[in-house]
Amino acid sequence: MLFARYAYAPNERGFCGPPDHRAMLEYGSEQVSDAGLIKLASSFTGPWPYLTLIAGSAGIADPFDARVVEAYWIGNELLDRVDMTAFGNGMLERFGKVAGPSWSHLAEAIPAGAVAHHSFHVLGVYPWVGLLGPERGGEPLRILDRCRIRWGRVTAVAGDEVTVTSQSLTWDGLRLGIGDAQPETARRAIGGVGFVPDLVAGDWVALHWDWVCDRISPRQLRNLRRYTALQLEITNHRVSHSGPGMVMA
Repeated sequence: MLFARYAYAPNERGFCGPPDHRAMLEYGSEQVSDAGLIKLASSFTGPWPYLTLIAGSAGIADPFDARVVEAYWIGNELLDRVDMTAFGNGMLERFGKVAGPSWSHLAEAIPAGAVAHHSFHVLGVYPWVGLLGPERGGEPLRILDRCRIRWGRVTAVAGDEVTVTSQSLTWDGLRLGIGDAQPETARRAIGGVGFVPDLVAGDWVALHWDWVCDRISPRQLRNLRRYTALQLEITNHRVSHSGPGMVMA
């Protein structure tokens, strides 16, 4: 159910997973977990290698264990248990052919400290960093920002929508960063069907695209900020092919 909450937004847009996004919405809303949900979730080929890697490294049999799912989308201590060699081999097997000649640049991020977190997939595996222009970033920056898991604080609730203050990615032509908190409108439901029906002003939430995935605790907020900052630092500084040059440019 936790996986459905975070995977729904890109699934709704047709970016990953099966075509039946309404099923993901209903499973997440009704908090029902069965064989049908497992089948749907297993068809998300992007997150799957990360989930199996995290679970195997932690000695957890089920890749959809809530601790594993949280580690991938939000971040937690399980990421620190993933062996660097196993991480590199797993990513090579799954994404090496896709990256082609750029794989060597991408692979350098792993010994530089990258972990099996969704931000690595967004800022490392996806091609959008390499498509950032010299100024502002344009559409690639917007996609990077919306695709990552973001944090925001609820300031108002109105029907299916909420107003949150959140921090977007910034790009100055050389470096990615996190900007100042700004208000935005996000969806928490469609026709009353959503994942967090009892939101109130002051709640911290996780956002994927324009969708409220879940209410998050102070611990989860710290972890999400930490692992996002880690990957941004790697993308900007730690790899010799820094910035956009490291990823499928």
